[in-house]
Amino acid sequence: MINSIIKRVKQFYRAVTAKLTADDNIYISDHLSTKEQKLFFAMDVVDQYHALHVAYTLERIAIEGKQGIDHEFLIRCALLHDIGRVKGDMSVFDKVFAVLITYFLPNLADRLELNGSHLLYVYRHHAEIGAKKLQDIELYREAKIIAKHHSPPSADDPAELKLLRIADDKN
Repeated sequence: MINSIIKRVKQFYRAVTAKLTADDNIYISDHLSTKEQKLFFAMDVVDQYHALHVAYTLERIAIEGKQGIDHEFLIRCALLHDIGRVKGDMSVFDKVFAVLITYFLPNLADRLELNGSHLLYVYRHHAEIGAKKLQDIELYREAKIIAKHHSPPSADDPAELKLLRIADDKN
């Protein structure tokens, strides 16, 4: 429990200090097409920063020596995995609220979502929302991975999905 709290405090600090560098922008343009960049930059800077660090983590844990992994595909998935959340959907404090209420008061979170809470709907369904956006630009393979990145693990999950979950959890 303490490790989880420490991890969340670090995430909060990174979120309130998040900003992209010129090198980050070069990395994004090296790995995403113009259509993909439009989806990426529609996210809040906090989510952009998070997605970049998921991609950087994947490079460290997955790309070194892994055979049979499509590295560009994996990096693209990392950069796009949270595109279901866009600027204005939730502030850093909204996300803190969503995390806490979902964790500590899941029944209340369910009721709020059922009563039309956009915040909780997006928090809980951003993977599916993002997958739909990717399907709209014909990135079907990426959509399959991103739609499941918050789903419980399954024995038949592709290696890319397993690695994305690991990197996302570290960030």
